[in-house]
Amino acid sequence: MRFAVSYSTPYHGVDPDRIVAFARHAEECGFEGLYLPEHIVLYPGATIGGMELPPTLPYPDPLDCLAFIAAATNRILLGTAVLLLPYRHPVILAKQLATIDVLSKGRMRLLTVGLGGLPGEAAAVGVDYAGRGRRADEAIDVMRLLWAGGADGVSFHGEFFDFDRLVSFPKPHGGAELPIHVGGSSRAAARRAGQRGDGYFPGGMLTPDERRAQLSLARATALEAGRDPQALAYTRWASTGLTPDRVEDFAAQGVTRLVVNVAATDPAEQRDEMSAFADRFRLADVAG
Repeated sequence: MRFAVSYSTPYHGVDPDRIVAFARHAEECGFEGLYLPEHIVLYPGATIGGMELPPTLPYPDPLDCLAFIAAATNRILLGTAVLLLPYRHPVILAKQLATIDVLSKGRMRLLTVGLGGLPGEAAAVGVDYAGRGRRADEAIDVMRLLWAGGADGVSFHGEFFDFDRLVSFPKPHGGAELPIHVGGSSRAAARRAGQRGDGYFPGGMLTPDERRAQLSLARATALEAGRDPQALAYTRWASTGLTPDRVEDFAAQGVTRLVVNVAATDPAEQRDEMSAFADRFRLADVAG
């Protein structure tokens, strides 16, 4: 089991010193990675899962923020949960992600993408809300094509993106394609993970039966697509109050990575909370 930690900017704020201190302590504790959320815009009345989001919640651009974190750390992997893929142009995004990966020496490896659940957010960036799933599928294909392409260029002709003989350098660190994990709480997200993803990261509001059904669907879809279903990483949310027995339960469900949320708001208490978790699971020994 691998353990990562999430820094919730709407909950903890965007003070740069506090973000760096959090990331450095997470690294020192031995956490594998650090995840950030995304919303491009909010608006009065925006709701997700029946919960209204205050429009003044601070959501910095996660990729800019992760680049900032990368410059202040040495080992911790960089992640998003989730990056709203349909609202970003994949030609530009492929360059952004490769750049962060090169400059961080190969740490932009926990990218998780999703569709977003706010129609007003889609409208704000000129994206058809109903078609955002198909757009995301194409975006994944475009980015992988650009990362794999050579000096002769690559071409793509789809519903949303169309180009001929594009060349995109630099490549990700080491020349490999970046892993793309798929987030979401729907069966469509599970199918997308199986068809195109390197991993599946479902949301937290699912019944145990639905979780099992979605993981089975993701793996079955991967098999149908000629991919190895057992190579699909399976990430879940958890709390820092996690016990070893509960981790064993997660592992029995096929989970390969847990991302914990820190409940404390005071920076000193946050550090204590992360340290206690790291000591409980001996993360520093694993990281070392």
